[in-house]
Amino acid sequence: MNDPRPNLDIDPVAEAATLLAHDDPFVGGAVVPPIYQTSLFTFASYAEMADTFAGKRRQPIYSRGDNPTVMEFEKRVAALEGAEAARGFSSGMAAISATVLAFVGAGDRIVVVRNCYGDAYRLFERLFPRLNIAVDYVDGSDPDAVAAALPGAKLLYLESPTSMMFELQDLPHLTRLAKEHGIVTTIDNSWATPIFQKPIAHGVDLVLHSASKYLGGHSDTVAGVVAGSAENIRRINEQTYSYLGGKLSPFEAWLLLRGLRTLPLRLPHHMKSGLTIAERLKAHDMVERVNHPVYSNHPGKATLAGYAGLFSFEVTEEIDIPVFTDALNYFRIGVSWGGHESLVVPAKASLEQTPGVNSMARFGVSPRTIRLNVGLENVEDLWSDITQALEKARK
Repeated sequence: MNDPRPNLDIDPVAEAATLLAHDDPFVGGAVVPPIYQTSLFTFASYAEMADTFAGKRRQPIYSRGDNPTVMEFEKRVAALEGAEAARGFSSGMAAISATVLAFVGAGDRIVVVRNCYGDAYRLFERLFPRLNIAVDYVDGSDPDAVAAALPGAKLLYLESPTSMMFELQDLPHLTRLAKEHGIVTTIDNSWATPIFQKPIAHGVDLVLHSASKYLGGHSDTVAGVVAGSAENIRRINEQTYSYLGGKLSPFEAWLLLRGLRTLPLRLPHHMKSGLTIAERLKAHDMVERVNHPVYSNHPGKATLAGYAGLFSFEVTEEIDIPVFTDALNYFRIGVSWGGHESLVVPAKASLEQTPGVNSMARFGVSPRTIRLNVGLENVEDLWSDITQALEKARK
């Protein structure tokens, strides 16, 4: 097996552990942040209100803007990413929409890597044409293809590794190219998390997360977040955040803070189990290919300090995919990922979704591709489950 953690000058797990586990005491000596379940905040005087409205002092006004519980979550994510600031949202798609639309408008063009997240693709294909925003898709693993598409663009949208196929991008190289053209760079970093990849250190302007995934870690919340410079987050706040309305609720933020505390413990387990299963699948006679960054020789691998437990593999034509899927016991059939539970998504089913604006169909994902989210169960139980399902699915 290739080196499972190729970039270990600093232990990324140890680096994050104290940041996420230790707090200064909260109000009343509480050891966890209070949930400020309130819609608004009042002022002690006219002067306080006037100064707050004028920007002379910062105080929460209304929970569609700032809320102390949400702000605590934002502070932790910004610190993890090495960013100056962050803004939480009600979903990953709310974060993506508000971020991209804060920097582009009618007549602009963006460059997006192929095999991007399916709903991001639908946003770009369904809504952006109505706003007269053009979108070019490129092979993000090919720097020449990216370079050719950049002149005249306003924003470069990255995802390393990409959805379903797990292709990598050379972040330092691509961000240098973008900066030469004055282009804003964004990346969806949900897969690696700030533990295993820090895009801002490699020149990316804005880092997006579906916080529903590993940051939350328990499949009990839907949320998103973006981190970057104070100036870029200020622009998002002023241009889109308040008006699109995708605010993060205090209770969701509290769940996310709880999830973040165990992130440095969960990710190594996901990685170890995922690599074990990937290696065994690679050697299986019914598997043609395993799509996992550990097997990549792309320069983009250098920015990863570890691997998530999400990857895909392609089975031979001898496997009946519906039979395989239904025969699984520990791997439940469902979208999303990053929680404690193991999940399976067959591309064959996903290719039936929304004809005409289906990212997997657009980018040629094989119907024989199967995505696994390797959860926190015992890895031998998971492997036994996969092997018995493959045997039952042999035609």
